Amino acid sequence: MKLSQAIEGKAITVLREGLRAAGEEDFWVSMHAAEGLTLAGLGHEVIEFLEPKLETEKDARRLCGIARELVRAGKREPVAVLTEILSRPDPYGHTHAAESLYKVDEVGDETVMRERFENGGDIVLRLMSAAALARQGDAAALAFLRESRDGADPDGLKISAWVLGILGDESDIEPLRRRLADAPSPVIHGYIVNALAALGDAEGLTLLARDLEDPDPAIRTYAATFAGDARAYSTQARLEAMLDDPFPDARVRAAQTLLQLSR
Repeated sequence: MKLSQAIEGKAITVLREGLRAAGEEDFWVSMHAAEGLTLAGLGHEVIEFLEPKLETEKDARRLCGIARELVRAGKREPVAVLTEILSRPDPYGHTHAAESLYKVDEVGDETVMRERFENGGDIVLRLMSAAALARQGDAAALAFLRESRDGADPDGLKISAWVLGILGDESDIEPLRRRLADAPSPVIHGYIVNALAALGDAEGLTLLARDLEDPDPAIRTYAATFAGDARAYSTQARLEAMLDDPFPDARVRAAQTLLQLSR
């Protein structure tokens, strides 16, 4: 993907502004902007901005986001922060820690991660722990993701579709396609579409492009994110238009994918 100088500059500006978004409701937008800057080769800006926050943030879930983006940007030490949060007796931060470790291709303490997978109770925690283990080649964890893809739990379908879009293979395309008809919500339908597109399915890519114009900002945002994983170069014009999306996270994810696919 070749970007004009103006579009590249605008995308970087969107991410820099997103990183510094100060509203309480914008914290995760800031973390997504950090991811985008790292993918654009500007991880040093992320480290400079976020590293001081490791010492001041008290909320375990937000601390996971900060540590995760520092690791993604090239600092290995915050893996220990995620590992410690996953090990805490208080379950408040467990899911965020497992998800963050999965996203940066780590498991932390494998014994603890396996305990969260096997006995975590909450389906999302079990799935994120399974994702972290499956990324390291654990066959049982990958099998659990596929069981959840085919099961009745809405969260199980949503999270497993998302992860299998990254960790799965062409054998997952037909089972995912079958779930489009009975997806329990438009957002979950979008997750399945995005997974299909990332796995190389032509219909999935067509539907992802359509979802970039969905009235629901969450669906637009998820589609913009997965357009990068799907190498959806054909969506460039729509992603460029989304740099002016009224929803901050949609702008950030569109900027991220434009820069990711132009690198």
